[in-house]
Amino acid sequence: MPSTGESRQAAPEPIAAKATLPRKPIVARSSRRDSPTEPSALRPEDHEDLWSRIRAGLSWEAPDDGMVEEALAQYLAQPAYLDVIGERGALYLYHIVQEVEQRQMPLELALLPLVESTLNPYARSPQHALGLWQIMPATGKHLGISSDWWYDGRRDIRESTAAALDYLQSLHDTLEGDWMLAIAAYNGGIGRVTRAIARNEAAGRRTDFWSLPLPPETRAYVPRLIALSNLVADPEAWDLALPPLANAPAFVAVTTTGQVELARAAELAGMELARLQALNPGHLRWATAPEVSELLVPPERASTLRRRLASLDPDELVQWQRYRVRAGDTLGHIARKFGVEVGALQQANKLRGSLIRAGADLMIPRGGSPGRTLALAGAVEPQAYRVRRGDSLYRIANQFKVSIEDIISWNALNPRAYLQPGQRLTLYVGGQ
Repeated sequence: MPSTGESRQAAPEPIAAKATLPRKPIVARSSRRDSPTEPSALRPEDHEDLWSRIRAGLSWEAPDDGMVEEALAQYLAQPAYLDVIGERGALYLYHIVQEVEQRQMPLELALLPLVESTLNPYARSPQHALGLWQIMPATGKHLGISSDWWYDGRRDIRESTAAALDYLQSLHDTLEGDWMLAIAAYNGGIGRVTRAIARNEAAGRRTDFWSLPLPPETRAYVPRLIALSNLVADPEAWDLALPPLANAPAFVAVTTTGQVELARAAELAGMELARLQALNPGHLRWATAPEVSELLVPPERASTLRRRLASLDPDELVQWQRYRVRAGDTLGHIARKFGVEVGALQQANKLRGSLIRAGADLMIPRGGSPGRTLALAGAVEPQAYRVRRGDSLYRIANQFKVSIEDIISWNALNPRAYLQPGQRLTLYVGGQ
């Protein structure tokens, strides 16, 4: 995770099970080279799939290292990992690859979110790093990422990617053009890396990544990326088949001139709400912000959504509004003010009684009843679940008819960690 100071990320999880190590040595490739060793004759858009396009842009070289082999063994021990990154990669990876290419950065960097978050924009670490790129709150502020009650750019696919790549380029330039040192600093903090370099220089030692005295977490972080890039470079060497990924954009942006509920936008676009949410994880609430905003939708849905948005009155796009409780307010007073039932306010805001406090935010349903976006507004009651032996996120998601991404988001789980028997999860079952 990027940090403008020191790393606060939890240590990487242990290898899940003993795995078969690679049958051939790790290819040795220089971290200072900025272009592929064998440039492809194909234009990026001409590659048959996205993996082929990425493969053509891999350029790093690294010495054989036991930690790279250990990381590779960890990937090989978790075959479901490829299925997960295939599912999420279909939504997000094309955009990341395109952004990396446009900046003329090595395409190994496009694989970094697979290491950081398993390509999960909802991933949140115990230290509050968030999104595909696991950006800390202070780092997000330093990078100018937008964040308010309605929206967090650290979860947004485009804004987080642009900010993370800006930060990586800055680290690369500061650290004399060495990408491996830049990635180590992305994980462990620029201060930690520069101090390690200074110590080695004072002792007359080498100052490349492999020679620096860095914490175990950061020492393991770079090898994990190298191991993953080796898998992508030659999956057949380990009898792996990467899930197919189309070399085509998964989304385009549609501008909204005012606030629109996500459920309403999905209905207008003719697509599932879950898919719209997956493409727009930066939107934190049931609706976009009141001002001009953008929604990402599949390319084939964009013209339909634009046309239907333009044909509707703004009042037809939002069934909810936000109200901040003032001193002296009562539920009855607020209900009369907005012409809704007290019971509707209680239901929409999960209030068991009539007590409210100044400064709290209430969601007000227009038209007197919560309507179809009740789940988005938070009216679904939480349900506790205790993890049993043999449980997995996939199994629990299937049992309760929810998505794996939702379970991770609701419980701030590390998507790369294993569930533990007895662990308690909170689930919101029965909503959209």
